[in-house]
Amino acid sequence: MNTVKTLSLFLVTATLLLLSCGDKQKKDDKEKYAEETIPVKTTPVGRLESSSSIATTGLLGTENEARYSFKIGGVIESIHVNEGQFFKKGQLLATLKITEIDAQVAQANLGYEKAKRDYTRANNLYRDSVATLEQLQNSKTGLDIAQKTVDAVVFNKKYACIYAGADGFVTKKLANEGEVVNGGVSILAISETSGASDWILKAGVTDKEWAAIEIGNKATVALDAFPGKIFNSFVFRKSQAADIGSSSFQIEIKISLGNTKPAVGMFGKADIITKHSENVMVIPYASLVEADGNKGFVFTTYGTSSVKKIPVTILKFDNDRVYLKDKLDGIDNIVISNSAYLNEHSIIKIIQ
Repeated sequence: MNTVKTLSLFLVTATLLLLSCGDKQKKDDKEKYAEETIPVKTTPVGRLESSSSIATTGLLGTENEARYSFKIGGVIESIHVNEGQFFKKGQLLATLKITEIDAQVAQANLGYEKAKRDYTRANNLYRDSVATLEQLQNSKTGLDIAQKTVDAVVFNKKYACIYAGADGFVTKKLANEGEVVNGGVSILAISETSGASDWILKAGVTDKEWAAIEIGNKATVALDAFPGKIFNSFVFRKSQAADIGSSSFQIEIKISLGNTKPAVGMFGKADIITKHSENVMVIPYASLVEADGNKGFVFTTYGTSSVKKIPVTILKFDNDRVYLKDKLDGIDNIVISNSAYLNEHSIIKIIQ
């Protein structure tokens, strides 16, 4: 019995000694870590007038887009362009079979010749006092109607062919040769372009962003298809009504592409610089630690040898600077070097 008590007492004593050694080791490590002096550099916190910018995305297109069609119905005889093909102003793009149209023109001309003969006869009879004035006037009206019928048929024949109204390219071919189409049915979807300056980015913005954006605001555009390239742009047009489908307001940004040859529908990102400016806190990028989304931390000096970790909310980045939403009231200096090695127990030494 005494042996068991002695053994139990020995185990308890050993356990207490081990726990005591562990606590002492942790305390020693903590004190050793705290006693390490870390040299740091600091800089004053500044404020800066920053132009507000609006980021948005959209799809690339051209300033003028159209759908070409025949004025009258008929059978498509030929389409001279394919999707993606460029064309010049005045170039013939498509034609209808004109057999029926030629017949209509001939019929109208025959009607006109008959009306002309009737009028000549009525005029001679009127001079001989055989026909009445009413008969002469009626024949003259018939001649005028026949002339207008000829003009209408000739005009329709002219629009049995589709000619390009401007330089551009075909974005979609909507019909094929041999199809019977009605007048006004779209045959070709085209985008007009006479140069690189005719390209625009169509993007959607919120109502507040729409109100802040003005026509002529400068912008930069990046296209995913051309990584590393930034294109100078400006706001060209603003819609005056919200899009029914997306409930956003559309703006059009004209892009200067230079020698770059894009395609309609490419995805682009735009950064629009508005005239509205705001006074914000600015810190060096090197002072920011543990950044995650729009949240991060900075260290500020506390006394002459201590630091304090301060949470900040990020507004935006600009090269080597960070713009903050926070005011950082009461903070004069922040640490800009060795921030990754600091915690709130660190002992620092400020160097120049």
